[in-house]
Amino acid sequence: MNLHDFEAVWKRQELPRGAEADLATLHATFATKNRKLAATLLVRDLAEASAGVVGALAFAFIWWKHGRAGWPIGVAIVLVLGVTGFFVRERIRAHGRRLGADAPLLTKLEADLTELRHQRRLLLAIWRWYLGPIGAAVAIVTLTIAHSRPYVDGIFLGGYFTFSGLLFWAIAWMNRRAVRKQLDPRIAELEKLKADFISP
Repeated sequence: MNLHDFEAVWKRQELPRGAEADLATLHATFATKNRKLAATLLVRDLAEASAGVVGALAFAFIWWKHGRAGWPIGVAIVLVLGVTGFFVRERIRAHGRRLGADAPLLTKLEADLTELRHQRRLLLAIWRWYLGPIGAAVAIVTLTIAHSRPYVDGIFLGGYFTFSGLLFWAIAWMNRRAVRKQLDPRIAELEKLKADFISP
């Protein structure tokens, strides 16, 4: 799948309408969107945790190749495994909060609202728990390798860190956009649905 295909798929996805959404549609689509949310978070947590393990193993190999001089890479491994542990904890948390099929609809609705608000907080704080530690880990490994190779000059490192900084900024921007375009409107939809459930 190329970039054009991804763009076409993204454009076909219907964004939440927020408080303007039709109540009948919200009632009809709640169960499906509930399952999609759970599946999306499961795939994300497993993919990120797996990537963290692979990244830590790659860093360990680089450390092994550098011998004792590569000791700072150990700090990078700890940072990556910390992020991996975060996703494992998220999966355990989600499993512990899972509701049975016979749970009342209002309970499921409140659980979705709680989950969406939690995800919103995570995305808005992505520098603190994800981008910051991963960025620091990459910087440590890059500088450790550069230190052992005198032919790596400052211009290359400057370009590399500029590119990395722009990439991380773009990731943070996309997450903030997802909050604005997807999570906030969906929270508004569920708040409207909840109000309809509890109104006399």
